[in-house]
Amino acid sequence: MSDDPFGTYAATRAGVRARVSTTTLFGQVMFLVGIALAFLAVGAVVGKDMDYSTARILGFVAFGMVLAQSFVAPLRVGSLGIAWLFGFALLLGLSLGPILSYYANTDPETVYQAAGGTALITLGMGAYGTATSKDLARWIRPLSWALLGVIAISLVAWLFGTGGSPIISLAVLGLSAAILIVDFNYLRRHATEDDVIWLATGIFVSIVNIFLSLLNILGGRN
Repeated sequence: MSDDPFGTYAATRAGVRARVSTTTLFGQVMFLVGIALAFLAVGAVVGKDMDYSTARILGFVAFGMVLAQSFVAPLRVGSLGIAWLFGFALLLGLSLGPILSYYANTDPETVYQAAGGTALITLGMGAYGTATSKDLARWIRPLSWALLGVIAISLVAWLFGTGGSPIISLAVLGLSAAILIVDFNYLRRHATEDDVIWLATGIFVSIVNIFLSLLNILGGRN
């Protein structure tokens, strides 16, 4: 038993501070995710009539921006990190513009289904990652590298005209869902203000990957 008569009270106060801090960080991360999704939507609208070859080039540039952020620390913090995230989201939206426009015009029901499925998966994975008692931080690096590998394969397949494989889409979907669990778990257990931008980037990328995977899988069934 502690000799400090205020030990229990102090521990309770520390717990309250931790919860408030986590709530604040969660709000900051999800705010950035929401703005990034808005930039993505604007880019998709602007790029809807873009030539597919140009869109592919922009897709590779966007992929390069994610890699750069992974290795260059200043791109993950501060005003530069925020600008990098929003620029990446806008560029990614431009690259996806022609594809999303095609689905919206030819098969809007699939777009709605993919959007609804993405929302459900994101909420479910986020809730599980936040609620689980396990510390999943050790899975961040292996899952991220696995996802980058699958995305790289997908981009190469797309470049050579053999993209759209449902197997690749399922792999991206599964890995992205797993990363969402780990990111939300890390956000609750370990995150500081320095982690806000890269966590927002990871969650944003996972949401986009899940949506595109569902779009491909559901669209292929129609």
